Amino acid sequence: QVQLVESGGGLVQAGGSLRLSCAASGRTFSNYNMGWFRQAPGKEREFVAAISRSGRTIFYTDSVKGRFTVSRDNAKNTIVLQMNSLKPEDTAVYYCAGDTGAMVQMRAVTYDYWGQGTQVTVSS
Repeated sequence: QVQLVESGGGLVQAGGSLRLSCAASGRTFSNYNMGWFRQAPGKEREFVAAISRSGRTIFYTDSVKGRFTVSRDNAKNTIVLQMNSLKPEDTAVYYCAGDTGAMVQMRAVTYDYWGQGTQVTVSS
């Protein structure tokens, strides 16, 4: 299995930027489709972005399109979520997740491996 550790969260003012990283160890990182999800207090976990094994297929939820960018470096076993123009509604715990399925997915239930999460707080 793969172990995932997120970093880069913090407190930022609205309009600011944060860069989240997810470092993977264990099995071959390039075997995994990867996703970013978030969960705000009192809300269900929601999809943010996903990237296929090769990096050629990428999905975003509508609310982050044009503001967030997901990328991966298979040589460094890392994925990154660059978050720009942050809004208070982006406040949540952000999780990276790994999936060994054939196709990159947007549903949390399809992901087998999860990190511990990193808190992102955007003040107004």
